[in-house]
Amino acid sequence: MHEAPKTARGRATRERIVTAARELIAERGVAETSIDDVIDRAGASKSQLYHYFDDRAALLRAVIDHNADEILGSLGPLDSWAEIRRWLDSVVEANTVRCRGCPLGSLVPQLAQTDEQARAALATSLTRWTAHLSDGLRAMQAQSKLTDSAHPDRLATATLAAVQGGLVLTQATGDSQHLATAADAAYDHLRAHASNPRVKPRRSDTSTT
Repeated sequence: MHEAPKTARGRATRERIVTAARELIAERGVAETSIDDVIDRAGASKSQLYHYFDDRAALLRAVIDHNADEILGSLGPLDSWAEIRRWLDSVVEANTVRCRGCPLGSLVPQLAQTDEQARAALATSLTRWTAHLSDGLRAMQAQSKLTDSAHPDRLATATLAAVQGGLVLTQATGDSQHLATAADAAYDHLRAHASNPRVKPRRSDTSTT
C-alpha cells in the first residue's frame, strides 16, 4: 500500500488521477474505463499513476473513498425536518434532467460481486452515509422532535434504501418522478415518527424545523 503524498505537488497529481478516473467511470462505467483512459484524461504518466496506486483495483477504491467524502462533505447536519426535506429535494433536483445514479450506489452492481475489497469499501462508505443521517435523527430525538420509541439507525437505513431505489428506477426509466415519489415516501415514513406529526412539509416547503 502506498503512503499518502507528502508534497502539495504529489497530492495534486494524485487528486488529478482520481478525479479523471471518477469522471470516466461516471461517463462510461467501470468496465469501459482503462488505466490508459485515466492517464490520458489526467494528463499523467503511467509511472505517476503506479507511484500512487498499486493497481487498477486500488485506484477504484480511491474513487469510492473520494465519492463518499464528496457526498458527506456536501451534507450539513441532518438534524431538523427542514434539513432532511432539503436534502431529499436536492437529490431529486440533481437528477431531474439527467440521472447517472448515485456515485456510490451505482458502483455496487459493477464491483461488489467481483472485487471483495471494493465491496467492503462501498459498504463502509454507505454505512458512513447512513450513520450521518442516524446521528441527525438521534439529535432530533434528544430535542423531542422525534418520538422516544423511534429507532434512528433503522429509520436512516430505510431512508437511504428508498433514495437508492428511487435513483435506480429513475436511472432506468429516465423519469425523475420515481425518485421524487421515493423521496416523499421516505420523508413521510420519517414524519410518522415525529413528536408532532401534524406538520408535514412537502417539496418546495421546507420552513418547518
